[in-house]
Amino acid sequence: MITSAEIRALIDDIRRLPDALSAAILNLDDTQLDTPYRLDGWTVRQVVHHVADSHINAYIRMKLILTEDNPTLKPYDQDLWALLPDGRYLPPEASLLILSGVHFRWTVLLDNLTDDALERTAHHPESGEVTLGSMIAAYAHHGLNHVKQITDLRQKMGWNV
Repeated sequence: MITSAEIRALIDDIRRLPDALSAAILNLDDTQLDTPYRLDGWTVRQVVHHVADSHINAYIRMKLILTEDNPTLKPYDQDLWALLPDGRYLPPEASLLILSGVHFRWTVLLDNLTDDALERTAHHPESGEVTLGSMIAAYAHHGLNHVKQITDLRQKMGWNV
């Protein structure tokens, strides 16, 4: 079980994610944004849009967990989403704006949870039963992992970090 102190630290990671992602892509040009972070991986641009897609879903999923008894969470094919025009061509600022708004609302919601709420469950068809607490941990790590992918690429390519 995740402790209350650990949850608070994870919520702070979620709170800081929009700024961390903005800093990770600061001053990248279109060629850099369209560089895959690994062989056969998404481009930096797609990663930014993916984080917005993923975290919009996370916010909705968590609200469902808080308002329904053991809801079933709908999966989606993130690879297909990343290939859609908005993920491939839009400037990353479009998703950074989304992330700022979603993360603001999301952290207000999370800051006001009771310890009992952290044990609320949902069924994910691909993952099985999940708790709200485990989802907070997963999405805090998710965002930071993608920031690290971008900053690692910047370092590898010699792009000013």
